[in-house]
Amino acid sequence: MQEPLPLTTEPIAEQATGGAGAGAAASSLVAAPEDVPSSGSPIDAILGPVSRQVQAVNRRVQAVERVLGRHAATRVLAAIPRTTGFALRTAFDRDAPVAGLPVTRITPRLLGGVALDEAIVTAAMRPDRFPRRADYERVSAELAEARALFRSRGWLDDPRSYHRAPPSVGWREVRHSRRWASGLGYESISLPSAFAPRPEEPGAERWSAFEANRTAAAWVLRHDDDRPRPWLVCLHGFGMGPAYMGFTAFHAAHLHRTLGLNLIGPTLPLHGDRKGGAFSGDHLLTWDLMNSVHGLTQAVWDIRRLIGWVRDQEPAPTAVGVFGVSLGGYTASLLAAIEPGLDLVLAGIPVSDFPALFEAQSPAVIRARSLEHGILGDPAAEVHRVIAPLAMPSLVARDGRAIFAGIGDRLAPPQQAHNLWRHWDEPRLRWYPGNHVGYVWSAKVRAFVDEVLTDRGFVVARGDEPAAPEHRAAS
Repeated sequence: MQEPLPLTTEPIAEQATGGAGAGAAASSLVAAPEDVPSSGSPIDAILGPVSRQVQAVNRRVQAVERVLGRHAATRVLAAIPRTTGFALRTAFDRDAPVAGLPVTRITPRLLGGVALDEAIVTAAMRPDRFPRRADYERVSAELAEARALFRSRGWLDDPRSYHRAPPSVGWREVRHSRRWASGLGYESISLPSAFAPRPEEPGAERWSAFEANRTAAAWVLRHDDDRPRPWLVCLHGFGMGPAYMGFTAFHAAHLHRTLGLNLIGPTLPLHGDRKGGAFSGDHLLTWDLMNSVHGLTQAVWDIRRLIGWVRDQEPAPTAVGVFGVSLGGYTASLLAAIEPGLDLVLAGIPVSDFPALFEAQSPAVIRARSLEHGILGDPAAEVHRVIAPLAMPSLVARDGRAIFAGIGDRLAPPQQAHNLWRHWDEPRLRWYPGNHVGYVWSAKVRAFVDEVLTDRGFVVARGDEPAAPEHRAAS
């Protein structure tokens, strides 16, 4: 595939090394622009009427979007007015620049990526998956019960204390097999997860009923030699799981062969062979909000067990790092706040606040009813504190933290990555001009990943020669 056009955005803060002193948080990236009082300047005299016209057009765009969203055959077409709305809000944005967020310049390629993301979002909004009246009442009751329980146990004040230390992995627990995918021979391992929610937690029985999810699994790429090497834990995105998907998402052949790393790719709960529904990831990020609490808690539990297994390997790893994308970026950020001793955490296209994302992407009628029933807003945000990367300090040193994100990302909007960047004390941050999955083809991202790994010692020299990063010139 052709590399994206030359970079069309400029950072407000230094993006390769992180800037100092983040400004105020950016305004919502999904809301329509609001009326701005006129200062009486000639510019306001010109832009004021234009701004009002943009608002009027945006209201019409939203009306068209609602009509298209009612029918299966036209739902994906709702991506057109949603993309149009993004273009209008971006083109007429009059907010002051915010440190760490790029200034977006509209290009055909960027809009194409935005349209693809919006099509994915609208296609997923199937009316048959919308909550019924009884669902609002049940979920509201679960969150209220969880909120009271978590507060009484002190977990909301100290979210890290919610997470129990998992047992170490016994060598007899692990099953090994050899497989091939995408031209790579790899080791497939599985073991009992040994995780279960506390029985008094709401939704515990429902979560424990996912039988296939009781087995943890991972793919492994390691060198057949006695040379000590770094290990990199690769955490996939939502809907993924099979090894061939992970090999593409992380450019695993390059990391393994060129940089000389050992890699392990855990399968996240309810994904891949662990799925509990019609597709990989089904039932994890759904209307049953306690599922996401249990699922991400189990993800951290399983990964910590696998990291313990990695540290027991011979020869012992020289370093252990975590690299996650999308849902995996969220999980990596959460893990970095709980698992001590990590040398690197690299969050790609990360979500950092699921309740905020759910609220922003929910249809207006569902959002309104959810707020009325005490679901979205404070109840969801408070319960999710126990799995919130933004509620806990990272245990990884600041120079071991790094983030990359897409300017046109509509699945994990830029504000999500920006909030994580601020929470992490503004570490290295790299923006690329594309949508959610556009990082896979971005030479700029590949160069950034190689740079971060090299700086943190995640490169093994070939003989006396340093390993050369294998990527095209950044655009």
